[in-house]
Amino acid sequence: MNTLQFLVIGKNQEILDTLKRVIENNEGWKASVQTDEKECYNLIRNTDIDLVLLSSGLEEQFEKDIKSFCENLDKKIHVIDHYGGGSGLLKNEVYTLFPNLQP
Repeated sequence: MNTLQFLVIGKNQEILDTLKRVIENNEGWKASVQTDEKECYNLIRNTDIDLVLLSSGLEEQFEKDIKSFCENLDKKIHVIDHYGGGSGLLKNEVYTLFPNLQP
């Protein structure tokens, strides 16, 4: 895996922009952000996404649905519920799923 591709989904654009910046401060990590829940399904299905990061403002049912959707695809996509805690927590969450990426 050359680049770890994130899709960050949430409702607060300021938080999404911050998460994108934090993610892309890591070498080999690339992030797209999305506020449109319906569009998320197309992005996940039709692009190379390794990790879906669920941010704040999402309805509980959507979170359950998107997790189930990712689990049932032919490709392996991880999902993280991330509601803050800083860049150190985010890195730990990612490295737990991708231990081979730890520096």
